[in-house]
Amino acid sequence: MLSELLQGTDTGAVLIIQDSCSYSGQHLLKSFISAALNKEEPVHVLGFDVSEEELKDGLTASTQRLHFHSAYTDPLGWTNRSAFTVHQFCVEELTHLLKQTSHPKPVTLVIDSLSWILRHMSPPAVCKTLQQLKKGGAVRAVIGLLHADMHQRGTVGSVCHLATSVITVAPGTKGDEAVAKITKRSKLGKVTQDEEIFSIKGDFSVTVVSKTSHAGRRQTEPEEQQMDPTANLTFNIRLSDTEREAKEKLALPFVFSKEKKTALLQSGPGSGRILYEPDANDDYDQEDPDDDLDV
Repeated sequence: MLSELLQGTDTGAVLIIQDSCSYSGQHLLKSFISAALNKEEPVHVLGFDVSEEELKDGLTASTQRLHFHSAYTDPLGWTNRSAFTVHQFCVEELTHLLKQTSHPKPVTLVIDSLSWILRHMSPPAVCKTLQQLKKGGAVRAVIGLLHADMHQRGTVGSVCHLATSVITVAPGTKGDEAVAKITKRSKLGKVTQDEEIFSIKGDFSVTVVSKTSHAGRRQTEPEEQQMDPTANLTFNIRLSDTEREAKEKLALPFVFSKEKKTALLQSGPGSGRILYEPDANDDYDQEDPDDDLDV
């Protein structure tokens, strides 16, 4: 699945690379940038973690379509010299920024990294902007790097919940290998999970060494084994076939069959009737029928 994601993401896709202090996702992020440039797609990078020189170092693809908006030296805009700041992360500012380049095709927006933005903006505001970018327009796809161990679990879960694909990277058993746990959500709501061992070469091409598929398993709704409540009882409450058949044939005294109901409700000759004729001494008032009660 990692190779499929590198080959191209759907329009409106949001891909999150989730790393930690034990393994950096920076090289895998550059692999996605290199793959997009090889397909001659325009790429815009919001750079917080590394400088433009460090980001372009080692990229063999042509960088003419790579546009770096530096927030590396002044991410908070204290000196007013930064090309981009944390507080400009909104749809209006991003659209204005992307329109400054003359590319007719929708661009791939790379955020390096989302952690800088989440540390200085509220998570709901960041999620709202990502959700608006998913609708397409000037941005074809969003690829963001997220340092998961810098945030609370709820913040990471909120960002990953709106993503169409999440890649969680961790160190492998060998020095040049790493483990990627991939969760991909289709437009129909189907969730597919894969776990792959990969390595990144010097030109940032990715080689998948092995993988284990877990298709159809939902991340937020794991499959639960059905428990049998009668498994550990000291007595048997189950019925055998013979007992079940005898139970179904048993006629209960308070349950009337249709034939018995008809026979009881149908009036025939000789059935009892009550006849009442008012006496002359009866004092009955229509307006107060309970007048004769001694209360």
